[in-house]
Amino acid sequence: MEESLRRWSWVNIDLSAVRHNVREARKLIPRSTRLLAVVKADAYGHGAVKVAEAALSAGADHLGVATVSEGIELRRAQIGAPILILSQPPASAIPLLLAYNIMPSVYESEFAVQYGEMADAHGMEAPFHLAVNSGMNRIGVRYDEVVPFMMQIGFHRALKLAGVFTHFATADAPEPFEFDVQAHRFEESIAALRQMGVDPGIVHAANSAATVRYPGVHYDMVRWGICMYGFHPCPETRLRVALKPVMSVHARITDARLVPMSEGVSYGFNYRSPGSVKICTLPIGYADGLVRGLSGRIDFLLKGRRFRQVGNICMDQCMFEADMRSFATRTRIDPQVGDEVVIVGEQGDEAVTIDDMAAKLNTISYEVAIGFSHRMPRYYLG
Repeated sequence: MEESLRRWSWVNIDLSAVRHNVREARKLIPRSTRLLAVVKADAYGHGAVKVAEAALSAGADHLGVATVSEGIELRRAQIGAPILILSQPPASAIPLLLAYNIMPSVYESEFAVQYGEMADAHGMEAPFHLAVNSGMNRIGVRYDEVVPFMMQIGFHRALKLAGVFTHFATADAPEPFEFDVQAHRFEESIAALRQMGVDPGIVHAANSAATVRYPGVHYDMVRWGICMYGFHPCPETRLRVALKPVMSVHARITDARLVPMSEGVSYGFNYRSPGSVKICTLPIGYADGLVRGLSGRIDFLLKGRRFRQVGNICMDQCMFEADMRSFATRTRIDPQVGDEVVIVGEQGDEAVTIDDMAAKLNTISYEVAIGFSHRMPRYYLG
């Protein structure tokens, strides 16, 4: 039985939008500059394999993941593009890196030597990207210590420096001062490597925000992350690149009833019926990623019109209100069981967005998008 027949809530993923967003990135960078599509965290909740395939078909060259398991998933799907883990995995994962041809980030000499030793024992090379800490202080060799670090590990014949990268903490901030400091430090570290005769390989630093805002740091490769999914990392990017949203969330009404005036709805009775309303139930709740903190603060779309979500969002269900009064200026809509409702997406001239939800939760769109769980099936369109 098809999953959509088991439960009336699902997620649509528009792969044509992924391809569009990758092509938009390609317009921003020189033809010779590589593009790494970031598909970590199951492609920000969109589905790593399908998104990776779409991105590669539209012009991406490399793929970025966060864990060894994420890389293995791509390899098992017969994806042959270079895969970079954007942090250093535990040494116990080295056999898997070699077996699946997954490239690690490196910033500890002990890991680097163990990686090189195991590769050499099997007659293999051990390619890696050197992570440089230019100021974010999350991972990486400190920018002014890259030369001694490379001297420490450079003796090993199996180790092959394939790239050097850093990550910007404030590329999405209005003021560029801190960004400029990081960029300057990173460029100094690259210059120092070259001065000692080390080829840094693929030099990369630009995340989505920097790719759009700062052409000077495109270097040899950019990393296209949140923008690939149709989200803008900051207001400054909105006028510079035309993105299309990839994810939409849908459900069908499972119950619709007239609730008398003053009677409560959902846990805690935080909402009470004003009368002349129909309360409609949808099979989606906070276990599916519709966060309880959004209770009473969002709208859904039905037949191209906005309807207010009411009552506390439950683990598996939530409710919305339909005003059943008649007005001369508005056609009354009478919701019925089985009607499709848009939780996230567009319908007619209206739209409800993950950005809006994130703003109400005082968080970022990444967190909301990743939260929509795989308890709801994904359907890939386009």
